[in-house]
Amino acid sequence: MSADIRIVAVRTALVSLPLERTLKTSIHEISSVCCLLVTLETNTGLVGEGYSFCFDARRLAAISQFTQTLSPIVVGQDPHNVRRFWADFMRGCNFYGQGGISVLAYNAIDIACWDLIGKLAERPLYQLFGAFRDRVPVYASAGLWLSSSQSELCAEAQGFIQQGFKAMKMRLGSPDWRQDVARVEAVRATIGPDITLMADANQGLNGTKALRLGKALEPFGLEWFEEPVPTWDDDAGAMLVRKLDMAVASGETEYTSQGIRRMARHEAATVFMPDLQRMGGYTEMMNAVRYLGACDLAVSPHIFTEHSLHIVAAAGNATWCEHMPWYAPLFKQKMAIEADGMVSVPDRPGVGFTFDWDNIEQFRISSADLQHQDAQ
Repeated sequence: MSADIRIVAVRTALVSLPLERTLKTSIHEISSVCCLLVTLETNTGLVGEGYSFCFDARRLAAISQFTQTLSPIVVGQDPHNVRRFWADFMRGCNFYGQGGISVLAYNAIDIACWDLIGKLAERPLYQLFGAFRDRVPVYASAGLWLSSSQSELCAEAQGFIQQGFKAMKMRLGSPDWRQDVARVEAVRATIGPDITLMADANQGLNGTKALRLGKALEPFGLEWFEEPVPTWDDDAGAMLVRKLDMAVASGETEYTSQGIRRMARHEAATVFMPDLQRMGGYTEMMNAVRYLGACDLAVSPHIFTEHSLHIVAAAGNATWCEHMPWYAPLFKQKMAIEADGMVSVPDRPGVGFTFDWDNIEQFRISSADLQHQDAQ
């Protein structure tokens, strides 16, 4: 079948997944996640699936339009030719920029190609990438927001432990840095010394403020201090790496392996967090992960948990997979946290998670929805 397979159509759908409550970080206020679902149809009837996301439905529609302009790269082609597709995409989008909306628009196409490749091989993707493990350590990332009170933080932390998590991440960025210290102290006291705790400032600080806060947080045994400064500020990141007695994590808003390589060369982080959609899909994501592995640098992918399981399972330098359940309504299959805080990588072919169209229908965004937003 694989010798004759051809992609015959690129289909897109727009959905908005509401969150239970509005969430706040130092730079975000999030009430829903808007997803672009891409399906590659083939002449055999087999389909590949992928998705991108953002936080604004109208901007999602613009990304979707760009995705449709990229469909000629793959239509009529064998999905195995992913590296050639990537080269064609990068060359064709040189004028528009090889980052930003261009990469977000292409990402889901690349993921869907790899989903097809796995299904054709009847193997899960992590085995095709080269398996290192089949169970992945995950940390809880769906709580401990800046919008939670200190008492809410402690209750949420206890809830994560009850769910089986052995690691969790909280957000920082309070108006007074001493409030952040008090919040970390409260969570650490709640979970004890044996649960791994990460803290994320979401790029909301400058170098001076990040150093002051980081020094104050050192006694609490954090796994890492994430995104203390903007990702483009390599000098500040490198300064924090030198002066803090804890790991500095960053990289989720860098585009392609070139952005990750620049950060690594400037020693702007010690844990790198490439984001699947900003890498442009699995093809370039694995380039970034393998480059970091060759440099003996740690990797912990940014969200996309269902898809990132394969990345962490295929990388010896991967430490954690971020567990974010925002996208669970998209899929028929669900992840399960095991007693030791691990998730088993599915042995189903391809990504191993398929769109649940019956459930998705209620979240679809129509043209009328977008027009209503424009009128407001």
